[in-house]
Amino acid sequence: MGTYSSLKQTAFEANMQINELGLVLFTFGNVSAADQDKGVFAIKPSGVPYNDLAPEKMVIVDFDANVVEGDLRPSSDTKTHAVLYKHWPEVGGIAHTHSSYATAWAQSLKDIPILGTTHADHLAVDVPCAPPMANEMIEGNYEHQTGFQILNLFKERNLSYKEVEMILVGNHAPFTWGESAEKAVYNSAVLEQIAEMAYLSLQINPNVSRMKNTLIQKHYDRKHGKDAYYGQKSLKPK
Repeated sequence: MGTYSSLKQTAFEANMQINELGLVLFTFGNVSAADQDKGVFAIKPSGVPYNDLAPEKMVIVDFDANVVEGDLRPSSDTKTHAVLYKHWPEVGGIAHTHSSYATAWAQSLKDIPILGTTHADHLAVDVPCAPPMANEMIEGNYEHQTGFQILNLFKERNLSYKEVEMILVGNHAPFTWGESAEKAVYNSAVLEQIAEMAYLSLQINPNVSRMKNTLIQKHYDRKHGKDAYYGQKSLKPK
């Protein structure tokens, strides 16, 4: 598989996982895995069904979206991934799906409100939805501009990509990321669950209120705060 065999293997496994989790249909969606030190990432080839994927078919691309290694055309979303990796140096993996509930929220141009503790366990704000892209961005380098559509929203709302690892792109679909491709896939699955729960909650009670801030902060901090106590501490070598 060449110089980047480990990176290709990681990207392959992550792409197979979003398929196994039911987050994609046919060839909808993709996952990439980055090596930030080398300035490259491995990504799914465009339009190749998941059953036909193999580690050696992953395409290696640099952070300017130039193909470095691979015979197949990379995902049509490659330029979006490249922009995010270039501007967010602590991201090691990005996932993009068209999962049903998260995409429905994106198509509705609505943030997903934080209604319960499942949501607050993962982020302390509503899942943001970026507004539809301006015409000049659509008519320009569309996939490249999608990356800036995401970056611009984070800047406008003063959000941290290290704390909020997911977004809905208006009229399009979700993107998630994390320190690894595995974490990006995890966040895609969590986002789809949050999206479905919020939808069902609003069907049961259309007037449901956003969860109160004290409960939001309690649940977020117990997993992510400086005194987090959820889970197990890593065992330090003696």
